[in-house]
Amino acid sequence: MRDHREFLAGVPTELREAMTARSDRAGLRHLALHVGLILLAGGLIAAGVPGWWALLPVQGVLIVFLFTLEHEATHKTPFASLWLNEWAGRLAGFLLLLPFEWFRYFHLAHHRWTNIDGKDPELASEKPATLREWGIHVSGLPYWGSGLRLIAALARGKVEGEYLPLSAKGRIVTEARVMVAGYALAGLTLVWTPLLLWVWVVPVLLGQPFLRLYLLAEHGDCPRVANMFQNTRTTFTNRIVRFLAWNMPYHVEHHVWPAVPFHRLPELHGLMRQDLQVTAEGYAGFTKEYLARRL
Repeated sequence: MRDHREFLAGVPTELREAMTARSDRAGLRHLALHVGLILLAGGLIAAGVPGWWALLPVQGVLIVFLFTLEHEATHKTPFASLWLNEWAGRLAGFLLLLPFEWFRYFHLAHHRWTNIDGKDPELASEKPATLREWGIHVSGLPYWGSGLRLIAALARGKVEGEYLPLSAKGRIVTEARVMVAGYALAGLTLVWTPLLLWVWVVPVLLGQPFLRLYLLAEHGDCPRVANMFQNTRTTFTNRIVRFLAWNMPYHVEHHVWPAVPFHRLPELHGLMRQDLQVTAEGYAGFTKEYLARRL
């Protein structure tokens, strides 16, 4: 079987140009629907409709999966306009306690050194190896704890990581300080209304476990090798999950060719399906197999 480099080398020039063409229209259409659903669920919660509490995890899933938009924005591919990519990434990062300027370099290093020990920054924290570790990981609590520590450190000017260029330090620190100020202002609103608590804070706490389960499938238990067809997993799932995740369940496709925008990943999947080596039939199926190897 060929590796990802051989696949890319075989792509004709015309097809390469077509597959990497970015579109404000496609990105804004997807964003409008995603944000529209967040506003709808949030509005129903705020209005206190009967059974509003059942919408809290739904709202949470809708918000936390904006992570996949922030992730995609690091590649500048969701939209043709640079400023749209930048601000979509920043706003998603604010909602998720994940500073975009810092995450940009963290994530690009992950792409450059995917699943390579000592180089991929995602491997700095090992994947859960026992059932107990899995439960703690999936709860989302470690994520929120590390996010708070990261923003506090960045806001103090403590910018660490070999993947972070010195030229970006000022932007990273400034963004972290703006985020801290934004959270302080959001916290002040709780003095006269608990609105943000119920449409944002509680929902994201409830929704984070679903994102943890989703993300674990991307590289969990994949070989520690350089070939993207082996170190990354594509998960076959339904249209709803693909929509929420901005087509990132096509994750091998994204890692092999990250310049391809989210709306062209289904086509890319068709081009490389015979090359895929690590796949899963749904997230429930992946989770069952992942846990079975740890029992």
